Amino acid sequence: MKLTFAKGAALEDSTGLFNSSLEGNARRAIDFHEGDKIDAKALKVLIREAVAQNTAPAPKPAAKEPKLLSGGNPQIAKGDGDAPVQAYIAAMPGWKGTVGRRLDDLINRTVPGVAKAVKWNTPFYGNEGDGWFIAFHCITKYVKVTFFRGTSLKPVPPEESKVAEVRYFHIHEHGDFDEKQFTTWVKQASKLPGERL
Repeated sequence: MKLTFAKGAALEDSTGLFNSSLEGNARRAIDFHEGDKIDAKALKVLIREAVAQNTAPAPKPAAKEPKLLSGGNPQIAKGDGDAPVQAYIAAMPGWKGTVGRRLDDLINRTVPGVAKAVKWNTPFYGNEGDGWFIAFHCITKYVKVTFFRGTSLKPVPPEESKVAEVRYFHIHEHGDFDEKQFTTWVKQASKLPGERL
């Protein structure tokens, strides 16, 4: 009688039970002949190892990189809290990722405990229960920062919107920006009624 282990080469056979195998093959076998004495304890250990080897969970597939939409904007599932915002920032391509980390850090420092979420592939920042005051988004040649009550800020951010109160601030690859002015806008914006989306 022959007992074959399909992946026997990967098993530890410390008592030398395997006595039959094909060279270059992963299979190992034990040939039993009439009158042979069997080390039952060692055989049980070998069988348990083989069962465990064949029922081990398959390795998890590598996480897929987020898809980049037009303008290099990351496609991130909607979600509340810091985690989806950090996933968005991590997926921002090239220099835009550096800008995203900088903006996130400045907003965090200016408004401790700021509420965060990702909606429509855009990170939003606001006050819990009082709506959103700022968001940013990747455009092909710049990162667009949205102030939802921008016309109430002093000075008013430079880029106009078709929406009455909204103003934008664009950050380009080689264009540095005034952090002091930006944090002043953030501080002012955080004290105004937020946008409820």
